[in-house]
Amino acid sequence: MDFSAVIVAAGSGSRAGQGRPKQWLSLGGKPILRWSAEALLTAGAARLVVVIPSGDEPLAVEALAGLKGWTTAQGGAVRAQSVLSGLNALADRPADEPVLVHDAARPFVTAHHVRDLLAALETADGALPALAVADTLKRRGDDGTLITVSREGLWRAQTPQAFRRSRLLAAYAAWPADRGEPTDEAGVVEQAGGRVALTPGDQRLMKLTYPEDFAMAEAFAAETRVTVIGQGFDAHRFGPGDEVWLCGVKIAHTQRLIGHSDADAGLHALTDALLGAIGEGDIGDHFPPTDPKWKGAASALFLEHAARLVRAKGGRIDNVDVTLICERPKIKPHRAAMRAKLAELLGLPEARVSVKATTTEQMGFTGREEGLAAQAICAVSLPA
Repeated sequence: MDFSAVIVAAGSGSRAGQGRPKQWLSLGGKPILRWSAEALLTAGAARLVVVIPSGDEPLAVEALAGLKGWTTAQGGAVRAQSVLSGLNALADRPADEPVLVHDAARPFVTAHHVRDLLAALETADGALPALAVADTLKRRGDDGTLITVSREGLWRAQTPQAFRRSRLLAAYAAWPADRGEPTDEAGVVEQAGGRVALTPGDQRLMKLTYPEDFAMAEAFAAETRVTVIGQGFDAHRFGPGDEVWLCGVKIAHTQRLIGHSDADAGLHALTDALLGAIGEGDIGDHFPPTDPKWKGAASALFLEHAARLVRAKGGRIDNVDVTLICERPKIKPHRAAMRAKLAELLGLPEARVSVKATTTEQMGFTGREEGLAAQAICAVSLPA
């Protein structure tokens, strides 16, 4: 069944205590908003509208880079206004097409949730996932004492919630002005006389609201990821010159390294390691040595490109380790600068960047100082 979706991501997230709206925060190595967007598009959404605060369009473009089929709409002062903005952005879709309205702060929606909702919508005016209330409920009385409230028949409503778009719009139009602001779309349809069906809820559809919620979400996110390893190797010969580039650092030397770019073997090896971890070939596939555009190019460009590809796949670089193999130049005096440069290029703490050096005891081409070599390894966390 064809359907569209609206993700409401227009809130300030002030209760989360994170200093910025939570939809832009990182969870498991990617923005919270991206989790839901990927899931709904993968589940088959024909169109996805992301409702965001005015001026946040660049943040949305960055968070959803590489995804297709989404647009943005401007959020309102309250949730109902944001939802209506998203629904109106779907005006070119069939009026009776199902639309799923989802909170960006519930990142763990799956295709299974979507299938359940669409199936329930075939015989109802709306559908939502819900969990039966398990805890004993208390209400504080006017005098401050606690009163136990029956939990029988009570449910915790979650999102996404599914409706025919025309049905939901009509229900919003009929919402009584004296009822205050609705807290969810199901309540709007119920008020208009519609029947809303329940589908199985999921503890993982938790809403990220308070600081402690994020620790639990990170634990959930870790279960959905796999660690992959990449390795790379590169070597360059020496030629006439007075400096070499290694791991992004210029070092005075009696010779230079010969190559199409700046011949930074350390960055080349690490670039190949990152590309290998995500199955994206090698450095020559992305920056052919036959292309004059890369003549003399700074190898930092290659490494940053590989890091962007990792992020585009929802990946997170966990650590990198580079070993430089040469008799000269001596690496130890420059190692701290190399670690700092790699950390800067990759956006990593220096504690997760290692640079080492070794010799071949004057054996082979590195031992004869005809050139030097580098090998690198990295660990990358990817969505499972």
